[in-house]
Amino acid sequence: MASLDDTTDTSGRLIAAKQVQGATVFNTQMAKLGAIEDVMIDKGTGRIAYAVLAHGGFLGIGDRYYPLPWEKLSYDTEMGGYVVDIGQDVLQGAPSYSDEATASWQDDAWRRGIYSYYGVHPFWDLAP
Repeated sequence: MASLDDTTDTSGRLIAAKQVQGATVFNTQMAKLGAIEDVMIDKGTGRIAYAVLAHGGFLGIGDRYYPLPWEKLSYDTEMGGYVVDIGQDVLQGAPSYSDEATASWQDDAWRRGIYSYYGVHPFWDLAP
């Protein structure tokens, strides 16, 4: 029987949250960009707003955290991780933070800036 923990099972549309956290993120050239540190969920809609990518450190030390609009990620069962259509150069200039205390989650302009940087319209502005 398949379970939500089996990331190779392509028959379903769901994945367990614990499988998302720690999942590898690749660019379209299949180069590893990092791993998903966390996901940020919009409390009002229940939608995942961002996947927070840990990138640049070694064994978790010195990582920078890059919020990626969830819409930018596609799950690839063969790779066993997520694929995004951004390169290292785009990521280097992207909005990021070094620790949770420096993130500006409550700042609407900061959150919108993340979506704008990646060329994605914020989901909360879209009509249902």
